[in-house]
Amino acid sequence: MTARLSRTIAKDMTKPDRPLRYGWTTGACATAAAKAAYTALLTGEFPDPVEVTLPRGPRPAFALATTATGEGSATAGVVKDAGDDPDVTHGALIVATVRRGAAGSGVTFHAGEGVGTVTLPGLPVPPGEPAINPVPRQMLREAIEEVAAAHKDTGDVEVEIAIPGGEALAAKTMNLRLGIVGGLSILGTTGIVVPYSCSAWIHSIYSGVDVARAAGLNHIAGSTGAASEAAVQKMHGLPEIALIDMGDFVGGMLKYVRTHPVPRVTIAGGVGKMTKLAQGLLDLHSRAGSVDLAVLAKLAEKAGGPPALGARILAANTAAEAFTQAEAAGLRLGDEVARAAWETAAAVVAGKPVEIEIAVFDRDGRLVGHAPFKAAHRAPPRKRRR
Repeated sequence: MTARLSRTIAKDMTKPDRPLRYGWTTGACATAAAKAAYTALLTGEFPDPVEVTLPRGPRPAFALATTATGEGSATAGVVKDAGDDPDVTHGALIVATVRRGAAGSGVTFHAGEGVGTVTLPGLPVPPGEPAINPVPRQMLREAIEEVAAAHKDTGDVEVEIAIPGGEALAAKTMNLRLGIVGGLSILGTTGIVVPYSCSAWIHSIYSGVDVARAAGLNHIAGSTGAASEAAVQKMHGLPEIALIDMGDFVGGMLKYVRTHPVPRVTIAGGVGKMTKLAQGLLDLHSRAGSVDLAVLAKLAEKAGGPPALGARILAANTAAEAFTQAEAAGLRLGDEVARAAWETAAAVVAGKPVEIEIAVFDRDGRLVGHAPFKAAHRAPPRKRRR
């Protein structure tokens, strides 16, 4: 699905004849609360509603649910509306407290009540840091900079994000298993929560393939998320309408391509999602299965890695950490993952005039694994690995 088509579908979901509404990420809510709090710290007045700029340009307005001022601080809270997504944080209060920071310190982040702290490697932020992901951090910095510029302030502030009751909510997530202790994570890459609906999302995938075919394109790229989409677009110089937002539904996209062939199909994703595809999973959502580190260890062995590396991979916290271990040992684990993922994908379109390519990217958009285009008409059927 193209980015433009994604936006159109998101807008359509707000119409009365559509059952689903989109919502806002914890990162967007935290940014709105922090912007309001910083404004009040400087002016004594809380803007309500408060507008923020999301990564792709929209400027939604958020109503404030709570405000308070203290000695050298201001606090604002926004109730998260996840739309019709079954999000564990729907209805949670996202609170930001802003205080003056040391001169020249810029924006520093702190975890308040209900926001977790990272304790293990392999996540987007290092151990010891608040579990506030990179994109929300950038949104928060930009909001602070906007207010600072408007009021001729330095922007040197401490931002503490809290989610009252967040530690209890985190028990319903994977956070503890991933080493995030004490609460939830502040997440989001676009600021927008698209309702998780198999039928709605898969229909949008079909629409994206149809649009690309109608335009006469011979190459499309299905991506699991915004980061891999940007990376694969840059890799191949693809036009926007060649980009399919397949999310976790790689099987849904490939089954449609089987009956509506496109000559070349790239499947792009991060190390975790592509490891699941290498395991034989065609639904990459966490409910369908998790990363099997034993599979990664076997692939490392197949690539010539020593037994000690396999042991370190088995003890890793995440797929990303396993890849880091392999890279430190001079082993290109990603290529083995890509080859195994190619087998899974090729089996779906076997017998059709379709070439499949697998591209595995790390969080920085660096290509860490690749299986080049190859015709899938001779791909043998594969059993799902567990």
